[in-house]
Amino acid sequence: MSEYRLEMRNVVKTFPGVKALDHAQLRLRPGTVHALMGENGAGKSTLMKCMFGIYHMDEGEIFYEGQPVHIKDPLDALHHGIAMVHQELQPITERSIGENIYVGRYPLKQIGPVKIIDHKKMYEDAARVLEEVHMNFDPRAKLGSLSVSQMQLVEIAKAVSADCKVLILDEPTSSLTAGEVEALFTIVEELKSKGVAIVYISHKMDEILRISDEVTIMRDGQYIGTWAAKELTTDMIITKMVGRELVDLYPKRKNVPGEEVLQIEDFTSINPKSFRNVTFSVRKGEILGVAGLVGAQRTELMEGLFGLRCHSKGTITYKGEELKINRPADAIKKGIAMLTEDRRATGILGVLSIADNVSISSLNQYLIGGIMLDDKKIEQLVQDNVAKLSIKTPSSKTLIQSLSGGNQQKVLISRWLANNPDIFILDEPTRGIDVGAKYEIYCIIEELARQGKSIIMISSEMGELIGMSDRIMVMCDGRVTGFIDGDKANQENIMELATQFEAV
Repeated sequence: MSEYRLEMRNVVKTFPGVKALDHAQLRLRPGTVHALMGENGAGKSTLMKCMFGIYHMDEGEIFYEGQPVHIKDPLDALHHGIAMVHQELQPITERSIGENIYVGRYPLKQIGPVKIIDHKKMYEDAARVLEEVHMNFDPRAKLGSLSVSQMQLVEIAKAVSADCKVLILDEPTSSLTAGEVEALFTIVEELKSKGVAIVYISHKMDEILRISDEVTIMRDGQYIGTWAAKELTTDMIITKMVGRELVDLYPKRKNVPGEEVLQIEDFTSINPKSFRNVTFSVRKGEILGVAGLVGAQRTELMEGLFGLRCHSKGTITYKGEELKINRPADAIKKGIAMLTEDRRATGILGVLSIADNVSISSLNQYLIGGIMLDDKKIEQLVQDNVAKLSIKTPSSKTLIQSLSGGNQQKVLISRWLANNPDIFILDEPTRGIDVGAKYEIYCIIEELARQGKSIIMISSEMGELIGMSDRIMVMCDGRVTGFIDGDKANQENIMELATQFEAV
């Protein structure tokens, strides 16, 4: 019997213009959690997709319990006991939870000369699996009735249902609440006790150091090394990931907030359970952080200001002029930009090129004769932003969906920079981005504020809010509960305001 449940040796994978994996390797021991870390674009997800049969390796070998194996596709991976929970969910929302768990491998029964799906067994098995992972869901309920975080948990149940011996978790907590994260960690510990080898990909250092037994770090598609988690610190991991020491997690801010330029008065949603009676202001060159727990309605408020959601009352005043914003086009015309929370669902146009994604909101500036696009000017725009924001891409024609998360986010920032807006609404601008790319995004935000742009930044990371904000506006249950100056902010006073629920 091999010491390792699974080994990947000297894996090479090349895409047009990019060597994603350069003789990478990974060794997984049974009954352990093995963290796989690296910056966006380091090759982590590519390596896992090779293991799971989504990609075929150009070179390299996979050994399962000491024997060489060839994984043809994801179904073949499941037959070998390898399951994967992807970072980007692909739920079939109009089908039931049970059908989503067993899609592609439904239990069958013989009826005469044909085999049909045994729905009774499928739902019984699904109920057993859900109970096994402590999820109180009705397997017959439509998956679309669940929240995104609950769908993530169903994906984990799906992996467990395959009776896997190797489980890949790619950013499993990116959309989970604190309580759901604890439930996930309980499931992980139970799977460890059964001898399952777990690959855990996350950018959250506290999770890695808490739950991992071993840590493998990759950089630029190459294997850097493997260490026992107990030997590592956050600073050591960061240094090994980025290849250099990051002295400060946040750039030194040189922006100087000026006069008030944006005033929001008594802003209230048409939905009585959403934001209500919100009043605040933003100064020129200011970074205003927005804090709050899940359900605080921060995103909903900003979508209301941008015209994505309807409001029943309230005023928006910019430089003394009252704005009527009923749709995003109205906001864009008035110099307001919004980077949405979910770049995959509501940000990038995945099947289009980087050039298309950068220019899509400012095409009227690049017309010839009012009918033809000036491709040369668009290409110059893209190249200017690639250089300015250090976007890593083979060319402007590369599909944006092939870029790392951090580079996708930079492309979306470039899209709005092309309009030269005065107000930036940034909703979770560094979610799912590694520490090196985060620092680059922070520098971009600080530079925009230094130029006199007004920044409204929603973040669920306390350190990010405290490290980047001139002021922090705290919300709870759709209301603004207070403001804190950035130099006086700490986790305690933010949480105190974030939990000021109204008495029932």
